[in-house]
Amino acid sequence: MAEEVKEEVVEETKGPLQKLKEKILPDEDEQAAIISTFVRLGVLVWSGGILTLNYVAIPGVPQQKIDPTFIASVFTGVLASFGIQTASKKGDGTMKMNGNGNGNGNGTPPVTAKDIEAIMAKVPAGPVQTIRVEQAPLKITTDTKPQEPYKM
Repeated sequence: MAEEVKEEVVEETKGPLQKLKEKILPDEDEQAAIISTFVRLGVLVWSGGILTLNYVAIPGVPQQKIDPTFIASVFTGVLASFGIQTASKKGDGTMKMNGNGNGNGNGTPPVTAKDIEAIMAKVPAGPVQTIRVEQAPLKITTDTKPQEPYKM
């Protein structure tokens, strides 16, 4: 007697949240990027809230004095991950960047218009343009049509 082999087809049951997630963001890299952004925002809100509570007195709640150094470093680190830089407070109560704008006061000063003019005067071929290409491949060819040279 031949026995019949029955194959059971098991369908994956997906919850409504899983279906919604796949419809909105089918790519796992995009999902990871959004989760990363929400985690950074959560840490930013938490550290900003702790720093605010360190300086603000709420009526009826005793104010706790803590050392805000660590929480401030977490706050500035998360801000830096979003591309935001903070300035340092001077003794006179003003907020300024130090020296050349990099925050530490070291390094060369910024280039002025006179410096640029002096550099351009030394270049015999005229003005020079530097182009940074961040996407490859790139093919650079010469133009076969002679044109009038650039004049300043």
